[in-house]
Amino acid sequence: MIKQLQHILSQRSLHQQVLVLAIPMVLSNITVPLLGLVDAAVIGHLDFAWYLGGVALGSTMISVTFWLLGFLRMATTGLTAQAQGEQSPQKLAQVWLQGMLVALILAGLLLLFHSPIADLIFSLSNASEEVKYYGLQYFSIRVWSAPAALANFVILGWLLGTQNAKAPMWLVIITNLTNIILDVLFVLVFDWKVAGAAWASVLADYTGLMLGLLFVARTWVKQHLPHVLSSFPLATQDMGRMLRLNSDIFLRSLCLQAVFSFMTFQGAALGDNVVAANAVLMSFLMMVSYGMDGFAYAMEAMVGKAVGAKSRDQLLNSLVGTSFWGLVCSLMLTILFFLFGHSLVRLITDIPNVQAQADIYLPWLIVMPIVSMWCFLLDGIFVGATKGKDMRNSMLIAMLCFFALYFSFSSWGNHALWMSMVCFMGMRGVGLAVIFITQWKSQRFIESV
Repeated sequence: MIKQLQHILSQRSLHQQVLVLAIPMVLSNITVPLLGLVDAAVIGHLDFAWYLGGVALGSTMISVTFWLLGFLRMATTGLTAQAQGEQSPQKLAQVWLQGMLVALILAGLLLLFHSPIADLIFSLSNASEEVKYYGLQYFSIRVWSAPAALANFVILGWLLGTQNAKAPMWLVIITNLTNIILDVLFVLVFDWKVAGAAWASVLADYTGLMLGLLFVARTWVKQHLPHVLSSFPLATQDMGRMLRLNSDIFLRSLCLQAVFSFMTFQGAALGDNVVAANAVLMSFLMMVSYGMDGFAYAMEAMVGKAVGAKSRDQLLNSLVGTSFWGLVCSLMLTILFFLFGHSLVRLITDIPNVQAQADIYLPWLIVMPIVSMWCFLLDGIFVGATKGKDMRNSMLIAMLCFFALYFSFSSWGNHALWMSMVCFMGMRGVGLAVIFITQWKSQRFIESV
């Protein structure tokens, strides 16, 4: 086994394949937490902690709402990559059309019911009235980006599934740079405060949609796919697999967001300074997530293509090569937080009480990359193989472990929250690893797709 791994890792072409897919997504994903850091830094330098707490609460709630619908990207990536492996232009066209149809329907429902959704979400918060006020203001503006944001999920997933990493890279980078520029303009120049941060995100999402549609059109022509107008009937054909996969990943995302929402709400109950400090540290966690997601995306594309081609050897090469570079990335993030974590906190906020609180809980972030890398990589494997039911079941177990651990040690306050979060990320990886090893040994991983 060791000699086999050494042989795989000695293949220069494999490393090139992984990095060609992963590096563009890592570079683009870095701009996502950078956007969060700029949001926090711009708002964090205003006069009061409740502005930062409000943005943290509002942006978390809109993230919960959008991320619950993140199955659109994951399902699209897996199905597209498998169609690419099968070399089926008709299926490639079908997946994109089905994804866009589902995205637009969901966006319409979200806009129609966003007011009662906001009332329900914010009624559950124990935050101060000031934090809730600005959180609701942010949510009520940002929700209008739903059509663009959900369509961008599908576009990003489809482009990745076609093994095209450069177009998604520019899509994410340009969207987030637009957001950052407008953030600074609206908040610092126009003094729109929290509303400025929200409007910056809305306009950036629609900018990204226009660019994404251009990339899709170019790929459509390059792949020699059937004409769009003649392909519309495909959108309603064989929707069962898409809907089943989406429903499983939705339930998986629901469990994930339950944990992150609880983290924000429970931190808010501990005081404005604690919720503001957690907002700073959650920006670091997002840095881990989006950095590792670059390799998870590469895993999704490579695994999906291998599954579509029914190639066990191609699948093994993908797993080994991507895991190697994922480990390298996680070690670099750990070293970054260990050496410069305190400086990063002070870069984001100059409020002394918030700095002091963030410093206390920083050690939990230092260990996070090593613990969590496995869940990101294994997510990529199961997304590429479109095994939504396995992802759903393992996430449910990890969520139950999170809440059991927190309530067992709740007297530890915010330390209990962060300890439970670290264990939650670890359990996500353990659950998927057990399922994968079992299916791999029994020759069922590819055959059962």
